[in-house]
Amino acid sequence: MVRIPQMPRTTRRRLLRKAIKTKSLIVIRRVQVIVSIAAGRAVQETAEVVGCARSHVYDTLAAFERDGWLSLVDRRCNNGTLKAGEEFRRVVRRLVDQCPRDYGYLRPTWTRELLVLVAEEQTGIRVSVCVMGRTLRAIGARRGRPKPIVECSLSDRQERRRLAAIRRLLAELPADEVAVYEDEIDIHLNPKIGIDWMNRGTQKLVMTPGQNAKAYLAGTLDARDGRLLWVGGVVKNSSLFVAMLEKLNAHYSSAKRIHVILDNYGIHKSNEVQCALEHLERIRLHFLPPYCPDENRIERVWLDLHANVTRNHKHTDLPSLCKEVAAYLDYVSPWTVQSNAARPPLRAVA
Repeated sequence: MVRIPQMPRTTRRRLLRKAIKTKSLIVIRRVQVIVSIAAGRAVQETAEVVGCARSHVYDTLAAFERDGWLSLVDRRCNNGTLKAGEEFRRVVRRLVDQCPRDYGYLRPTWTRELLVLVAEEQTGIRVSVCVMGRTLRAIGARRGRPKPIVECSLSDRQERRRLAAIRRLLAELPADEVAVYEDEIDIHLNPKIGIDWMNRGTQKLVMTPGQNAKAYLAGTLDARDGRLLWVGGVVKNSSLFVAMLEKLNAHYSSAKRIHVILDNYGIHKSNEVQCALEHLERIRLHFLPPYCPDENRIERVWLDLHANVTRNHKHTDLPSLCKEVAAYLDYVSPWTVQSNAARPPLRAVA
């Protein structure tokens, strides 16, 4: 027969405060059991309030009667040396940066079970899947989408020299000259599918038109003040790029020279573009190294455009989608001038 502890209300409160200071959920739950019983609740009621089994209530009371406060303390630190220690975590951190195929497995992505197997092969230490989950949390690992990249065709030295020249141009840009980042973007009628919040047991549906259609934009982002200019077209070709250059030339009519930083897409180097540049004498093209999208700042604007307009959209025709894209770009342009300052989301117009 377990004796019910008798303690005044002040003692119960003091015991709870002491448990909370330990920041141990196990200690707090055990103290809740003791305090609940000491307050006069029955075992069944205590089990329901605390959220545990009746046997846990009886075991906690028996241990408290025998050892007092020490019975409530989490003493897992006395279990001995942890198997998943610092060396084990270092091995797991290295494995996460690699691929299961590097160790002879067909699967291209990691699971906790596979990490357990490979970590045991590397260290000789066998842990459970739960311990592997705690190890991944301890090293700060996360599940996410890998970033696709393409290897640059230039040597490391050539790539560094070309990027250094562009950065030097931006750093030493005279007040009477302008530098802009330029790029094109495809607008698909078939929506891009992106992550969204959903209630448990449900999955949102995105209706697609089936037959895809496309429109195209060319845009520039001022490297100095973030001003956004853009033009649209039904075909992504040199004519679209030339239209963008002509808009730049007209907008920056007082600039002595206009430097355009862009990628190596074929429409930027055609004969049509070369002929147009003979008449647009103030414009100079500066090509980034191949496959360096991170160096083109307007890519961030396109990511925001997809996130705010084209992802999971419900438009059934291309004109309505393009109208919303244009409204977003016109709305966001003044905010880009303010260095991407925080802005409220664009509301749909009925």
